[in-house]
Amino acid sequence: MKRLLALSLALSGLLAGPLGAAGKTVDCYCTDSKGSRVELGENICLTVGGRSFTAQCQMSLNVPMWREVSPNCLSSSLRPDQPLQSTAPTSSG
Repeated sequence: MKRLLALSLALSGLLAGPLGAAGKTVDCYCTDSKGSRVELGENICLTVGGRSFTAQCQMSLNVPMWREVSPNCLSSSLRPDQPLQSTAPTSSG
């Protein structure tokens, strides 16, 4: 019975998240190149050394880090001053 209690307490500690030196749960996240917060699991277009790629915020050895998930980024060729055009068929009367 004592082993079961010890095991359940150990597992509950793992599920709570990483702990800091004071024993409090640490809020883990990544930051983008502008210093904005990016949550674990989120994907962004990251540019490093002139190369852009899709990266995901992940944990590695209790440290948030960026992992490349695609060799390029999704983008739009629409300019800010260009009007949107509908691709839906129009009905003629």
